[in-house]
Amino acid sequence: MRLAGLVTVAALVAALTISALLRPAAGQGAPTLPAAVTISVFLLAVWAWTSTTLDDTLVAFLAAVALIITGVLPSEAFFASLGDETIWLLICAFIIATGVSSSGLALRGAAQLLRHARSPRALFHLTTLALTITTFAVPATSGRAALAIPVFTALAASLVERAALIRALSLLFPTVILLSAVGSLLGAGAHVITSQLLESATGQGFGFIAWLWFGLPLAIVSSHVACEIVLLRFTARADRRAGIRITLADLARKAPTPVSGPLSALERRAAALLGGVVLMWCTESLHHVPPALVALLGAVVAVSPVIGCTTLPVAVKKVPWTLLLFLAATLALASALTGTGAAAWLGQLALAPMAALGPAAGIAFVLVVIALSLLAHLMIPSRSARSAAIIPLVVVLAPGLGVDPAAAAFASTAAAGFCHTLPSSAKPVAMFADPDLVSEGFQPRDLRSLSVILGPAMFLLVAGFAFWIWPAMGMPLLI
Repeated sequence: MRLAGLVTVAALVAALTISALLRPAAGQGAPTLPAAVTISVFLLAVWAWTSTTLDDTLVAFLAAVALIITGVLPSEAFFASLGDETIWLLICAFIIATGVSSSGLALRGAAQLLRHARSPRALFHLTTLALTITTFAVPATSGRAALAIPVFTALAASLVERAALIRALSLLFPTVILLSAVGSLLGAGAHVITSQLLESATGQGFGFIAWLWFGLPLAIVSSHVACEIVLLRFTARADRRAGIRITLADLARKAPTPVSGPLSALERRAAALLGGVVLMWCTESLHHVPPALVALLGAVVAVSPVIGCTTLPVAVKKVPWTLLLFLAATLALASALTGTGAAAWLGQLALAPMAALGPAAGIAFVLVVIALSLLAHLMIPSRSARSAAIIPLVVVLAPGLGVDPAAAAFASTAAAGFCHTLPSSAKPVAMFADPDLVSEGFQPRDLRSLSVILGPAMFLLVAGFAFWIWPAMGMPLLI
């Protein structure tokens, strides 16, 4: 199957190159040579992401190098992408997150919330709420999963005789971590990639507050819907009716940091830092300080002696440099797609058959985009790679079909939050499926059982938001 895919891509590359070389004879319908080279590199990158075991970042680097060698992408443009303010926003956000995580503040907050549960349903929904809140404390789903594992371990120790609840909780944690990420621009690297690709193509991306406005309602609704699905699918009525009581002492037995008593000085500093940074991000329209600069100031405070929460060497080790390099490479690839006219040519090629649907073309396009984004995790494990492969095409095709490119890109990225079918589909799922990290977790068949219901539910939710909720909130879908 991989060989067949490579042969198909090679044939397309050959056809594109020949048509570009013969462009005077082929007419204006043929791509220019730079556009043909860019499309060829893009197709090969997508094939490598879907069909090989090569690292996603390495594939993106190879694509960027190929474009530089062929003269399509100036080397200065590639190196400039490494200094993009979005890269620095993420670097500083991860430094802040390291300080907050190491302080124990997040674990204490979760424990204080969960101790109020008196029934399994209350426990599950309070857990969902706690995990949703962490979207603003740690800017990566894998980081949030690492933060959540001690909480799950403490809960499992408190529910030692309730095996069904423990298994259901092991599914709930990664599910909510993935679905609630859409609530923040920094919730997943794919969100930043989508915003930057959109800005590269249209000149307008999503800011922190805009993403929060549109994404948080879906994050809350989808997370709690998923919570109910997990609860009903994996626990019996008797399990749900039997009461529970979890105390701070129960949670403290397995907790790596204190969960009761007065806040430590470190926790108070972490709370002030996180609250201040999020407040500054949400009020950008009042003070006009760019989010990247706010994050830089917060990062400096986080690693400063006396007033900080961590040290610079420790924080730097926690930064996911692979993700940042992947982002830089995909930004360069997106620049080539738009700068050479490759994206416009692809758009014209795809619009002709879709236009035959008439007024329904835009609606059909959005539904197909949502469905493909939901299923793409079966072929492309990396969420960031999925955005890099899908969003450029979505942004190009949307205007010609009467669809707002920002709304279509947002819907695609939101749908991509569903990646629960296989343990390899997402890092949080893989972490909670790892017996070395979670001793009483779920089995792969449980994931498949969950995805059969959760997948269609997410399709309906994202479609409902795209066609009705987001337009009412100020992001029209059809133009």
